Amino acid sequence: MVRVPLSPEERQRGERFGALLRQARGDRSMVDVAAAAGVSAETLRKIETGRAPTPAFFTVAALAHALDVSLDHLVTVCAEGADDGGQALSA
Repeated sequence: MVRVPLSPEERQRGERFGALLRQARGDRSMVDVAAAAGVSAETLRKIETGRAPTPAFFTVAALAHALDVSLDHLVTVCAEGADDGGQALSA
């Protein structure tokens, strides 16, 4: 099965999501957050750097829970055309 290339908007949304995760993580180590979410540190690294711009829903949900960020907030910040570029973290 061949993957359809991501659009520029999808890539930008992935970058906003990664920036939001980095901001929400704060001083916590990537390893600690990944362990709390039940994902590998490499998976979190790829998401935060935009190399995995479309993670699976359950990965997103687990990271949101580990970081105490609501899924509604993630959708708002990461939606196409978000004005703050993922900078506002007020869950």
